[in-house]
Amino acid sequence: MTSLRVRIGILGLALLAGSAAPASPAAAAAAPPPTVEEQRLDRAVPREILERSGFDTVPLRFTRALGTARSYAEARKAVVRQGSALWKRAVDRAQGRGPAGGDLSRDDDRPLYWARLAMTREVRAWEPSFGLSEAQRAALLGDLERTSRGQTAVRYPGGERLKRVLVTGFDPFTLDRDIRISNPSGASALALDGTVIETAEGPARVETVVFPVRWQDFTDRTVERALRPYLKKVDLFTTVSQGRVGRFDVERTNGAWRGGFPDNDNVGVTGVVPVPDPASQPQWTTTTLPYKAIVDADTGRFPVYDNTSVTEIPAGGTVPVVRADGPTAGSTARAGGGGNYLSNEIAYRATLLRDRLGLHDVLPGGHVHTPVLEFGAGNTDPATGSVTDPGFVKNRLDIIAQVRAILVVAVEKAT
Repeated sequence: MTSLRVRIGILGLALLAGSAAPASPAAAAAAPPPTVEEQRLDRAVPREILERSGFDTVPLRFTRALGTARSYAEARKAVVRQGSALWKRAVDRAQGRGPAGGDLSRDDDRPLYWARLAMTREVRAWEPSFGLSEAQRAALLGDLERTSRGQTAVRYPGGERLKRVLVTGFDPFTLDRDIRISNPSGASALALDGTVIETAEGPARVETVVFPVRWQDFTDRTVERALRPYLKKVDLFTTVSQGRVGRFDVERTNGAWRGGFPDNDNVGVTGVVPVPDPASQPQWTTTTLPYKAIVDADTGRFPVYDNTSVTEIPAGGTVPVVRADGPTAGSTARAGGGGNYLSNEIAYRATLLRDRLGLHDVLPGGHVHTPVLEFGAGNTDPATGSVTDPGFVKNRLDIIAQVRAILVVAVEKAT
């Protein structure tokens, strides 16, 4: 197959030919290079995933839309429209609406991830005749990220009987270890977005958003921007990410520490989680999900644990200590139950936001770790393995179904 990047570049040049005279050099900034994350698009696996889902047409359509823009305002409208359409298309595909577009199973979250990266790379490389400043390009990228992640599409209908649930997921990660990786939390978000789950306490409408696996985005408060408008309106929220092999965990405690594991741009950051008003920042936040009821319920194939462990530096100490039963008074966080990567950080940020909004005692919320999504037997070699197999699909479908079942229990027991 001809390189996706080459095709996009050729089309972009053709569409931009003959447009108005370029802006003055002072008005436009040079296009930045693609990110580490975007550079992975040139490998065979992303191209195959896009082709086998029909999402290989997304970047081409996006390039055409950008090519028709004759001003920054028009470009912004095009980006918002195309980003929103990508999210809707991914949700529709996951929920069985419209054509599958190929033989890749509908529950797959990876077409959304790789198509979005193709679009962000195009924005990063785009040099329109009217010129783009660095700030304008950053704004376009921000619009594209938010719209294509469902962060601008959260809608709860009226009605007092309808419970409102907010769920978050993540992109695939550790792609240099195995570029075929899917993230069951992102797949769950696509499968659940806009759906109504029936509970003993009545129907509950689920809305979802997906977040990047990048430290800088979290430093820039993407979590707070996305969740703040809704936390006072929902009845329950949970952040979700991929965790340990063969088990779900309800994480009891979240820590204010970044452990430095590399993100999707191969950047590692170590230090205190940066939040507004650091003087009042706690070392720990806690779940308000009904964790005992979730653990005790029969929600599916995988066991579910109430994970109370943390890693702390005890008050007056200097050496990190693992505590099986949670943090001790005055200790300094080094890892929550969910570790010290971005899954812990989204849980920390979301629950800290809950607490700072005065909702700790009235809003159930916390973090759920799914099992690691494993490929089937005989398909474990990243270099020679297939991008999918029946066992891989079954594992993902089982995880999605169990996330849904956990939400049912959480809504029933938190009411």
